[in-house]
Amino acid sequence: MNALPLILLGLALILVLVVFALVARYLRLWVQSYASSAGIGLFDMVAMSFKKVNPAVIVRSKIMAVQAGLGDSSGLTWQALEAHYLAGGRVPLVVQALIAANKAKITELNFKRAAAIDLAGRNVREAVQTSVYPKVIDCPGKNSGRESLDAVAKNGIQLKVKARVTVRTNLYQLIGGATEETIIARVGEGIVSAIGSAERHSDVLENPDVISKTVLARRLDSNTAFEIVSIDIADIDVGANIGARLQADQAEADTRVARANAEGRRAMAVAREQEMMAAIEESRANLVDAEAEVPRAVAESLADGKLGIFDYYKLRNLQADTEMRQSLASPAATPAGAVS
Repeated sequence: MNALPLILLGLALILVLVVFALVARYLRLWVQSYASSAGIGLFDMVAMSFKKVNPAVIVRSKIMAVQAGLGDSSGLTWQALEAHYLAGGRVPLVVQALIAANKAKITELNFKRAAAIDLAGRNVREAVQTSVYPKVIDCPGKNSGRESLDAVAKNGIQLKVKARVTVRTNLYQLIGGATEETIIARVGEGIVSAIGSAERHSDVLENPDVISKTVLARRLDSNTAFEIVSIDIADIDVGANIGARLQADQAEADTRVARANAEGRRAMAVAREQEMMAAIEESRANLVDAEAEVPRAVAESLADGKLGIFDYYKLRNLQADTEMRQSLASPAATPAGAVS
């Protein structure tokens, strides 16, 4: 019976120690919460510990929101902060972004959108800063390995352009919107297209703002996480005469084609000449065959009585006279010193 008071005393001592440990751990946070009207009780902090939530992060974030004028009406309840913490979000970063947006009068950013942006892996505080203070992007990008954007006007002159794009964050399209690389690619495409549509390169050199106006009119920032504020031409230089080079290359190619065609025609002519020479030789062979038939035909005519001896002599005289005329008409028979 005497052991019961000792047991009760031990339990009371343990309870006191537990309460003292809890008070020692959470008293400072509770005092801060109470003093700033954050509305987070001591038992709420204990419950956070059981949920593996860091009470210090939630309390301090809630105190920041309350001190900045963002109360429960804006969706910044400690339960919402706790849920965002459990989801893997960066609670202080989201609260700081909401405070910056509130100070900058950016009404389109609320806690739900900020939490969604944070959970999507974006830096919501940096996005708000970029929305307040626009960001400058070099085109072409520093990681592209190129010093300038090269484009050719209609007269064939190449222009080398460097541009600077001023953008600010579009909070509505930050989730799912394209990044800086898309902006750089689209602006580069627009600059090349604007220069390519110019009649002369001198027109672009006289009015570089024509490029900016043309590119801005194409709404290149659609479906991106940014809104293009301005496009400024930082530098523009004259490059090579691409048109003349292309014309020279085309002329060289045409010359090669013409030479190939001429060589083909020459080969065809040589082949035709060989065919004609073969035809001449064949005709000569046929002539020799025909001339060989003449004596036999004459002999048969004499034997049959169809041709007399006087007719034969007349034929020989006619043949001799023809051969004489041919020999006189040939150049080899022309006497030396005579004019043929």
